[in-house]
Amino acid sequence: MNKNRNTLIADIDKVSRRIREIMAEVSGDIIIEGHFAVDVVPLEEVTAVFVLRRDPEELKGILESRSYSERKIRENLAAEILDVCLYDAIKRCGVEKVCEVNVTSRDVEDVVQEIMEVLNGTRELRVGIVDWLGKLESEGKLDEYLKGF
Repeated sequence: MNKNRNTLIADIDKVSRRIREIMAEVSGDIIIEGHFAVDVVPLEEVTAVFVLRRDPEELKGILESRSYSERKIRENLAAEILDVCLYDAIKRCGVEKVCEVNVTSRDVEDVVQEIMEVLNGTRELRVGIVDWLGKLESEGKLDEYLKGF
């Protein structure tokens, strides 16, 4: 437990071992979801990594509705604006396995359809489809979102 941030700390090695156990018991494809997925799945087993992106303004409202602390909201918004998850996925798995999906104002069925099209080969993997940093800078809102960092 990180008491300063009031968050749990994931034991990546333990989670990775458990993921490997589960994968050994299952035949066929498996979907691993979460921020640490690229850190716990053996690289040779990764077919595709989907990084879901959301406009920071919409994301802020969602996080506030979940009663997240101001600090957690700021950290999540900064990570989204600075492409942290996208960067980590590309660094770990390579750009050829990463697909960025903008989920802003989209329903789940629509997002799942896009992901299935990529997995079925009827749509290409793609990155670089959003630029929240540039968007917020051009709108004069960047300081508002990155204050305190």
